[in-house]
Amino acid sequence: MINKKTILGIERIDEFQSVFAKKRIGLITNPTGIASNFKSSIEILNEKTNLVALFSPEHGIRASIQAGEHLESYVDDETGIMVYSLYGATRRPSKEIMDKIDIMSIDIQDCGSRYYTFIYTMAYCMQACAEFDKEFVVFDRPNPINCEKVEGNILNTDKYRSFVGYYPIVQRHGMTMGELAKLFNEEYKINCKLTVIPMLNYERWMDFEDTQLPWVIPTPNLPTIATAYVYNACLLYTSDAADEL
Repeated sequence: MINKKTILGIERIDEFQSVFAKKRIGLITNPTGIASNFKSSIEILNEKTNLVALFSPEHGIRASIQAGEHLESYVDDETGIMVYSLYGATRRPSKEIMDKIDIMSIDIQDCGSRYYTFIYTMAYCMQACAEFDKEFVVFDRPNPINCEKVEGNILNTDKYRSFVGYYPIVQRHGMTMGELAKLFNEEYKINCKLTVIPMLNYERWMDFEDTQLPWVIPTPNLPTIATAYVYNACLLYTSDAADEL
């Protein structure tokens, strides 16, 4: 048993400064993108790198928008940095946007379920990085419902491929964001330039409570860690809002 607090990928940025040196950085995030002291990843990257663009997944940078509601791009009041929507007219960053950055990064809390849209926002951005010759960096975070248990059906993507199920993975996938990124990149042949900044003091058996990290609501309908288990167990749906590939 580990009695030390898990150290997040974002908290190890000083060890990986060579990755970011002299590069223009874009960041996909929301309120879950924080260090254990509650300092946001936006603030950390803005201080330690040349952060030039923010990217908003479903529910927005502040996680205040309900499921399925489209977002518009805007300028972030706190930093003056442009926030580009990845859940609006398009879910893939354009060449014009990608030309503004050298590295696309992501620091966001997953919930361990195949149909959580954040993991496909990541996949789409990895595809864009491969297409436009950019690097992709994942600041890894725990799977809140642990990585030992893998349960449920495997999606038939020939019939049901969508933004809530883009790859044929199991319903409770048992991976961290970094592990998912490696799977997408290697198994599903995205083949982008990928760097995963791993955690320390993290083991696959750990539930979120074992990490000693603060839980921040990732979306309006997941207010507690317990709801991550419920969400994974009971949600079977189709969505007209999720059919864009």
